[in-house]
Amino acid sequence: MFELAKQRLASVFKYIEVDEEVISRLSVAKRAIIASIPVRMDNGELKIFTGYRVQYDDTRGPTKGGIRYHPRVNLDEVTSLSFWMTVKCAVAGLPFGGAKGGVTVNPKELSKLELERLSRGYIRAFADVLGEARDIPAPDVYTNSTIMGWMADEYSTISRRQVPEMITGKPLHLGGSQGRESATGQGALYTLEEYAKRHQWNISQVTIAIQGFGNAGYHFARLASRMGFRVLAVSDSKGAIYSSSGLNVEDVYRFKQEEKKLASVYCDGSVCNMLDYEEISNEDLLALKVDVLVLGALENQVTQLNADKVQAVTILEIANGPVTPQADEILEARGIQVIPDVLANSGGVVVSYFEWVQNKSGFYWEAPEVREKLHNIMRRESNVVFDLANHHQCTLRTAAYIHGIERLAGAIDQRGNKKYFST
Repeated sequence: MFELAKQRLASVFKYIEVDEEVISRLSVAKRAIIASIPVRMDNGELKIFTGYRVQYDDTRGPTKGGIRYHPRVNLDEVTSLSFWMTVKCAVAGLPFGGAKGGVTVNPKELSKLELERLSRGYIRAFADVLGEARDIPAPDVYTNSTIMGWMADEYSTISRRQVPEMITGKPLHLGGSQGRESATGQGALYTLEEYAKRHQWNISQVTIAIQGFGNAGYHFARLASRMGFRVLAVSDSKGAIYSSSGLNVEDVYRFKQEEKKLASVYCDGSVCNMLDYEEISNEDLLALKVDVLVLGALENQVTQLNADKVQAVTILEIANGPVTPQADEILEARGIQVIPDVLANSGGVVVSYFEWVQNKSGFYWEAPEVREKLHNIMRRESNVVFDLANHHQCTLRTAAYIHGIERLAGAIDQRGNKKYFST
């Protein structure tokens, strides 16, 4: 997976010249750590979980990146994600490098107390390489604000001081930021809004299918519906639902929380009535004829095996790495534009940056101010990427990488390189 991630760089260097030292630095992670995390289970048994933390590059500042709990977490995946975070933070113009962490575990199989022990154990295992000026974690797949709160508390216990800025995505009462929970979906919507303006779309006529109905996917769907987009389909890990007349996103989400299944419903008070809909598979959702296919699940969802089945006009990546490089080539040949993850889903890390700033200053912002600041950054960086794509006549992904790599190259060069010794 990491080799696939690095393939993105090859197309970038066709358009910009960078020093060889930049290429060398960005080809390998600065630090990768694997740790065993012992957890006492509720039945008294001791289980050993494997945890990872990869700090890819810190040229532009302390590293930043989420922690995910998933059965498929491995070093290769975490390294790839840390590489993407490095580029993403540069694209957004944040004073951070990139990192990522994870634990190989199915969190759905743990009790809440076991989950807390695992989370605190992760911090004990990696405390020496974390910190507000070194490496700042955040939530990712199957982690949330509660887990971040446990982790912040454990770090404070170890360091004998309150350090809320060492981790972001915390609950509000523990120093979290307004707007953080919806930030990834909100930021992606701001990017899509700028894209729609460029293409003179009538938003009320734009149809959307969303793979992934977790935190980011749900908030994107909710906010997109409010803006006037028509959400026709959503999916979770068990399957998808589709309605040609559109879904009531908030009612679908509420029904899922209560009944643990997706269905098209209309809820009035405590009563939810079923509406007409089709149950389809995740593969069917990827092939729906819509204007925008939103990928908000996991990596490698659109590959060379199914890219020819995609009928959407545009793909919006909210997940990290949902389209493979080989699929990118097929989609480009078919004229399907991909708004890339390193731009589209950067809203989460932008508001994490806001949380870090607020924690350091001790001054907190109201939700409208957070949204305004997020909107300004997403609008600015999206339009820079769109302009670069037009200028170079390249894909949006290549343009986003050009934007991020130029910033990274500048920081690496200005710290000194071989040219300093050749005069």
